Amino acid sequence: MANHKSALKRIRSNEKRRVLNKYHHKTTRNAIKKLRELTDASEAQKMLPSVHSMIDKLAKKNIIHANKAGNLKSQLTKHVAAI
Repeated sequence: MANHKSALKRIRSNEKRRVLNKYHHKTTRNAIKKLRELTDASEAQKMLPSVHSMIDKLAKKNIIHANKAGNLKSQLTKHVAAI
């Protein structure tokens, strides 16, 4: 167990960040699944920029790797174009 006040604070702040990161990552994954399930092209076109934005925010905060973010965005764009 930590002995210093700063170490105790770091434990608390790490837990807060972990929970928030988990929330944002799960929300983005759900949005990606919803986008992949869409069959209407116009709805998919409307939803694509918001999902791209969510993915970019995850990559910016290092929740996911930058290359994974690029791959996801590319796959989603190809999927929407094919609808």
